[in-house]
Amino acid sequence: MSSIAINSDVAEGFGAWSFGADEELLEHITAANVACGFHAGDPATIRSITDRAVRGGVAIGAQVSYRDLAGFGRRFIDADAETLWADLVYQIGALEVFARVAGGAVTYAKAHGALYNTAARHEVHAQALVDAVAATGPDRPILCQPGTEVWTRAERAGLTPICEVFADRAYTDEGLLAKRGTPGSLVTDADEIVERSLRMVQEGTVRTVSGASFAFPVAPGSVCIHSDTPGAGASAAALSTAFREAGIELVGIGGPR
Repeated sequence: MSSIAINSDVAEGFGAWSFGADEELLEHITAANVACGFHAGDPATIRSITDRAVRGGVAIGAQVSYRDLAGFGRRFIDADAETLWADLVYQIGALEVFARVAGGAVTYAKAHGALYNTAARHEVHAQALVDAVAATGPDRPILCQPGTEVWTRAERAGLTPICEVFADRAYTDEGLLAKRGTPGSLVTDADEIVERSLRMVQEGTVRTVSGASFAFPVAPGSVCIHSDTPGAGASAAALSTAFREAGIELVGIGGPR
């Protein structure tokens, strides 16, 4: 039987502002990418989400980002390696405490937004990300895309990279994510989300924005659905059901659900 983790970005509210479908998503995902305060996520929100994740048996992951609260972490920040490393270690450390208080642990890491996309090609920022994960938890897997700078440098550092695919985002012919705002970059239809996710997991391929087919060089280990995608909660429920009906086991990241 094959297995897959369903992950989603959560805890992305801040103060009086709520964001995403966290409560509904936590009923259906197996891994929660928790915002650590630098692009979103205030302490009370992080505490609430880690509590819910532990109670629901959902794996907790550190979703780290550039220091860009105003831009929701979707802007490139030209930080030097030492500054970026310190920012990332700080974020992971904060989440570790909340996870421990909730009776759980941070079992994996993932970059958010601009850092995720930049580190796919930016050697310095990719290395800072890998070094931060290695310094805080060398046994923790890191979610990323095969063939990227992050993937290569994670393997070199002795970390375990996990191939992440995206249920609700379009792909370029190179196997990277199409930029937000470009036509067709966001997939919102639940049926299409399920169909393309099953193909990625079962066949290891995805149709790109040009209509071509991209074959992932590594078998997917996790499927991401973004919490701010319209209908994310319902799509996650449909995706969970579809995987189970297809005989695909749902697991966490860094350990089974």
